[in-house]
Amino acid sequence: MNNNISVIEDMKKLGLSEYEVKAYLSLLDEYPVNGYVLSKNSGVPRSRIYEVLDNLKNKQIVFEQTDNNTTKYYPLEPKLLIGKLKNNFESIFNNVNEYTEKVYYEHQVDNKLSVIKGRDEIIDFVKILISQANKRIAVSIWEEEINDIRDSLNDAIRRGVVVKGIYFGKNNTFKDVVSHRRIERYLSEKSERYMSVIIDGDQVVSGIISRGKESQVTWTKDAGFVDMSEDYIAHDLMVNLYSKKLDPHMREEFEEYSDKVRKDYYGFSEEEFKNFK
Repeated sequence: MNNNISVIEDMKKLGLSEYEVKAYLSLLDEYPVNGYVLSKNSGVPRSRIYEVLDNLKNKQIVFEQTDNNTTKYYPLEPKLLIGKLKNNFESIFNNVNEYTEKVYYEHQVDNKLSVIKGRDEIIDFVKILISQANKRIAVSIWEEEINDIRDSLNDAIRRGVVVKGIYFGKNNTFKDVVSHRRIERYLSEKSERYMSVIIDGDQVVSGIISRGKESQVTWTKDAGFVDMSEDYIAHDLMVNLYSKKLDPHMREEFEEYSDKVRKDYYGFSEEEFKNFK
């Protein structure tokens, strides 16, 4: 899509018709001009150009001046247009937010579980939650997913939000997120990637994220579910940090014992367990 078509489509999303966008963009290139010239320059039909101009004048995006019985038109400066649109949409957002929150919270049930499907949809939803975080974000996440939400996490950190948790991967850039030990072993054992993201200890998104459009997570504010997810991440952090502080001999003993517990718990055969190492 060329730049002109892309901008037209974006401006249509802001509430302008295609003809209105074309007329305004044409005026930016040449002004002041009369309706006939603008119709010719913009491609807006002569039969529609004055209707379009009236709409733009009512929106205070185009202005007119009359000189010697000739009416010519000129555009609102782009900088002022953007400011105007931002103010308009902020007012709309505030109004919608005030009303919907009032209606929603009157019927809110904190222990409900909502299912979100599709990897792209899940990532987009997590980004929205991260943008609303005020204090702390806890994660248990794999490299593929942290790469998709990296910018959102960095924005949160710049706002003063603390980001902590466990990372399954090799290129960790977050100082308070601990890389999981023996990552190769976990990569060989796990056939799926899971993700848990907890926002301000108040809500959690958790589930399988590695199945593309078939990925599915649960989002909830249920206190028990959130606490359980927090405990899981905290326990994983404790085990990994403890392992890192041991000397090599003690770490080897610790990992052998951990392997035995894991093998017995999951009921892995000797052959299966050897393949994980």
